[in-house]
Amino acid sequence: MREDQTSDLKPRTSAIQVWGPRSEVGRRLIKFLFTLLGLVTILALLSCSAKPDPNTLVMIIESSPTNLDPRVGIDAFSERIDNLIFDDLLSRGEDLNVAPGLAERWEIPDPITYVFHLHRGVKFHDGRSLTSRDVKWTFDSLLQGKIRSTKAAVYRFVDHIDAPDDATVVFHVKEPDATLLWNLSDGAIGIVPYGSGDEMTQHPIGSGPFRFVSAETDRDVLIERNDDYWGGAAKLAQVRFAVVPDETTRALELRKGSGDVAINSLTPDTVFTLARDPQLEVERAAGTEVQYLGFNLRDPILKDVRVRQAIAYALDRRPMIEHLWRGQAEPARSILPPQSWAYNGDVQVYDHDPDQANKLLDAAGYPIANGVRFHITMKTSTVESTRLMVAVMQQQLHAVGIALDIRSFESATFFADVQHGAFQMYGLRWIGGNEDPDIFEYAFDSAKFPPNGANRGYYSNPKVDALIDKARREIDPKVRKPLYSEVQRILANDLPYINFWYLDNVVVHTRRVRNLKLNPAGNYDFLRTAELSTP
Repeated sequence: MREDQTSDLKPRTSAIQVWGPRSEVGRRLIKFLFTLLGLVTILALLSCSAKPDPNTLVMIIESSPTNLDPRVGIDAFSERIDNLIFDDLLSRGEDLNVAPGLAERWEIPDPITYVFHLHRGVKFHDGRSLTSRDVKWTFDSLLQGKIRSTKAAVYRFVDHIDAPDDATVVFHVKEPDATLLWNLSDGAIGIVPYGSGDEMTQHPIGSGPFRFVSAETDRDVLIERNDDYWGGAAKLAQVRFAVVPDETTRALELRKGSGDVAINSLTPDTVFTLARDPQLEVERAAGTEVQYLGFNLRDPILKDVRVRQAIAYALDRRPMIEHLWRGQAEPARSILPPQSWAYNGDVQVYDHDPDQANKLLDAAGYPIANGVRFHITMKTSTVESTRLMVAVMQQQLHAVGIALDIRSFESATFFADVQHGAFQMYGLRWIGGNEDPDIFEYAFDSAKFPPNGANRGYYSNPKVDALIDKARREIDPKVRKPLYSEVQRILANDLPYINFWYLDNVVVHTRRVRNLKLNPAGNYDFLRTAELSTP
């Protein structure tokens, strides 16, 4: 499962103002800075101004993938590019449930045995046939420690794997584990050739719709079409992932046409501006990424559920969605996205209600004195979007007598504090990891306090633990769904999190790009069907 990530795409540098703008030094400095900015902009516009390659789509990404060995890479860029180079045993449907992939069908003859039947005729990019031996090796290399990877923990219940013939793979698990199928599907682990070791990092060989060509850290990754792909060849001849860390430069590359596509990497204000460019198009679709507010339930104030509920009633998400996100988000009722087969939206809802917030705070024993009931601290990172969000929250909480103190840190320090429970409140996003109900165990089971999981608020409810354990052992989704529905109802009342909103997937692209089909997960699967129009 992908770790949750901060909502901040890049750190924001803050500086102390030394000279006032009315001073002579200040005026000279400002004039110099504007002149410098103009020169930088002109140079940027003049760079990479060559006519776009008619056979290569240039996709702009924020940073380089850390490792293109699908058994190792866990960052979003590695997993999403890997998903084009490699095939997984299973895929994921529109309802985020598992569907056929390399395995055209499977059976579960008993709760601890999974039998997968592979497509025949699948070949790796080097011409070798893909068989059950390759599938077994991919997972054995993790389970036996031949490859060091944090992904090995996901398969802790796998006892051993058999390959009785070239087209059959049998997973034997130590105990019933309904999450296994999800952890064999898209973005989990792509299948590598038998015997693959550390060299896969430098030259990945998969069986996916695109083959690896080259990669240069902090510059680009180049892949080309696999004409012999068993699932049907892609339309694009080549895709170049250009690494552009700076958002302003990403926007300029799109306006110049030296970049063709960017997904979820531009601020709402930038997207609003680019939408006016006649050479560009903006496409939006509902996404699964969820923004949330986390509480430390060991805190003397926040351990009272009435306080957490009061905070939920005091916060009004509507102006933040409308103004900060320019409507590019939808209110959230669960950590699971609505697309999930296990989603339950019939839960307690906390519409903006300051009167109810005040009643709960009075009942919890926090009267107002000099306009303040109590102070509480929220830790954040230093990115502009987060700064604006918490500033709105500060005003809204002040209206019910809660003084919100904001402590901002650079991303690494902030995330380290969150992982160690050094907070009262914090804000993060779940990206990808919340698409399967296994998230409930990872984030809310009392056995998953750090470092064993992501229950960083130290939430504990024996009934939730029992429901999660029962659902994990059940194979039938019809049996599992009501169990997870009850978990979501309890969490909505207990409020270890306040789920704010699901962010839309937003793609900005040049008009020469056609036939983009966005996936709710926000991955790069749309490159499988995308086309470039001929001039």
